[in-house]
Amino acid sequence: MSIKNVRLEVMSFLEKDIDALIQKYLIPVDTIWQPTDFLPNSEGNHFFEEVKEIRELAKELPYDFWVVLVGDMITEEALPTYESWLMNVEGVDQTGRNGWSKWVSHWTAEENRHGDVLNKYLYLSGRVNMKEIEKTTQHLIADGFDIGTDRDPYKNFLYTSFQELATYISHNRVAKIAKQKGNKQLSKMCKIISGDEMRHHHAYCEFVERIFAVDPSEMMLAFQYMMKQKITMPAHFLRESGNKISTAFEEFSNTAQRIGVYTATDYVDILEKLINRWEIDKVTNLTDEAEKARDYLMKLPSRMIRIAERMKISDNSFEFKWVEPAKL
Repeated sequence: MSIKNVRLEVMSFLEKDIDALIQKYLIPVDTIWQPTDFLPNSEGNHFFEEVKEIRELAKELPYDFWVVLVGDMITEEALPTYESWLMNVEGVDQTGRNGWSKWVSHWTAEENRHGDVLNKYLYLSGRVNMKEIEKTTQHLIADGFDIGTDRDPYKNFLYTSFQELATYISHNRVAKIAKQKGNKQLSKMCKIISGDEMRHHHAYCEFVERIFAVDPSEMMLAFQYMMKQKITMPAHFLRESGNKISTAFEEFSNTAQRIGVYTATDYVDILEKLINRWEIDKVTNLTDEAEKARDYLMKLPSRMIRIAERMKISDNSFEFKWVEPAKL
């Protein structure tokens, strides 16, 4: 049987539990939070006072903070790209709407709220250039992105396991900075977003665990493949208006590292957490090739941490079109 057919067989086998997994990791619409829970009530009598408070508190937040918050928001707003990408994974039947497509749709519905609430907050803050942000968001969706997973469910679930934990870290750290600056509402907003990301991380990790149980060698090889080519963040494809080739991601990444929101060390920590979560050292019934892949993965964190420790980040803030220093 071909590798592709084996993957389809595994996806079909795991699909029987998808309703239970949706119930375990996703929250019903009538129960979960909505963006309006964290924003001024436009129907209320105190709407303008609440907006004024947002704008006053926003003045206390530094330039680099706004760059990171905008970058996080744009990444969340590019959700249509991520949904279409996951719907195209082998084993996900978007036409017949099987269990996996049901998962993707429900996951998308939860994720959609993140971009909504951050977008509205940024608009009300008066601290950013919304038109430039909108252009970057449209570019990111229109350009699409290639993360090197093809249509392989094993590689895609590895990617989402990693990426959801990375977004948890970013939103959680932004929440802490906002709280330190006295912006409790923004802190709560980012904190609850990070909670969603952590739930989603655990879901995708369980998908991978279940694949390791039935197809350990191919899952191990997929893990090695993804780490050899490195996990490309969705923000990697950011570009500002007027630029076909942009340094936006590099500068955004530098900014995130400079204020400690997401660093090269975090990347290594995520890898170690995944290795421990999936008990890579204990996986059995591996082929010789998969055993070599395991050895590679077990040694990788120590190699990567040495590289991360040598990295130097510029102290100078890059001037993005999204955030105008004059406004701050």
